[in-house]
Amino acid sequence: MRARIRPLLLALAGLLALVACKSRASSTATGDADAQATVAAAREGETLYQSLCAVCHGADARGYKADNAPSLVNATFLESATDEQLRRWIIEGRPGTSMAAYGTERGGPLETESVAQIVAWIRSHGPAPKAIPPRGIGHGARGAPLYAAHCERCHGSTEKRGTAVHLANVRFLDVASDAFLGWAIRQGRPGTPMESWQGKLTDGEIDDVVAYVRSLAKPPAPAMLPPPTGTEPVVLNPAGRPPTFTPRSTPCPPSTPCKPDARFVSVDQVKQALEAKRRMVIIDARPPSDWMRVRIPGAVSIPYHDLKRLDEVPNDGTWVIAYCACPHHLSGDVVDALRKRGVQHAVVLDEGILEWHRRGYPVVTAPGVERPLPAPSPGAGAPSDAGHR
Repeated sequence: MRARIRPLLLALAGLLALVACKSRASSTATGDADAQATVAAAREGETLYQSLCAVCHGADARGYKADNAPSLVNATFLESATDEQLRRWIIEGRPGTSMAAYGTERGGPLETESVAQIVAWIRSHGPAPKAIPPRGIGHGARGAPLYAAHCERCHGSTEKRGTAVHLANVRFLDVASDAFLGWAIRQGRPGTPMESWQGKLTDGEIDDVVAYVRSLAKPPAPAMLPPPTGTEPVVLNPAGRPPTFTPRSTPCPPSTPCKPDARFVSVDQVKQALEAKRRMVIIDARPPSDWMRVRIPGAVSIPYHDLKRLDEVPNDGTWVIAYCACPHHLSGDVVDALRKRGVQHAVVLDEGILEWHRRGYPVVTAPGVERPLPAPSPGAGAPSDAGHR
């Protein structure tokens, strides 16, 4: 009897070993396929990032190329931000700042898969998200003086912008968890002016600051205006006289020979030309999501990432003014593209749409859109890296 059972047991053991071996091989193959898919997604994401994001966040995503846009690859940022947070920040943007909404559901150019590819590329530069400990329950009233003393200089308030991430932004606070905010305060952003406050503030004080920051949230962002149709008139006041602009140039660096480039026209000059019904073209160089939120009357949406409507811009001496919120970078790219086409009267709206709106100049806005907060004064604070603009 035992002699007959033993071969059966050996056969069964061999079968189990074969199944386990195949299972391990299948698991390894699945893991390899997942890894290859992640690499492929990151590769596609790099192309998208360079075309859409590098203009402000830098080609290496270390930030501060324009508008104090922070690093997206700082280790303490990446270890505390989930992929879902990165995704939503790209999709939803920061209303009232130069960070537009890039998701198609908000009027931007990126489909869900494209957003995921950019997230994969950003994630490939640093650590995976870790389990961040939950925060305690703080008290905003106790956190207010701490924020005023240690944070407001860089991060601003509900009345003014700082040079760092504006924390009183509804979209930012919709996505940033208390754990994320607390981690940024506790760990800082090494290599940037955002210092670690561990040991300088107690855990309870950090909780109080987080509670105060959370209290800065305003009502939800307003509904958007209809998207551009692509058939809006390009030329404003076709029968009007030309404006009499006096563009300014960026000064040449000391002791450095350069050719002055008169490419900036002030908001005051453009406002006067608009009121006088002068013939001109005003281009909104931001993603359509921003055009759908607030724009100069008669401005045509020709985003920096989709320039096909530049073919409709006349090259007959008509002045062409491009604007963005940076205030020179995206609009500067559009002006460069126009000048390559031979349009010599192409200029940048010097102070940008945010300053135009701050001054109460004419705008078309979605219901509930408020004027932007005052811009930071020079030297008001160094940029930090406490998140995504």
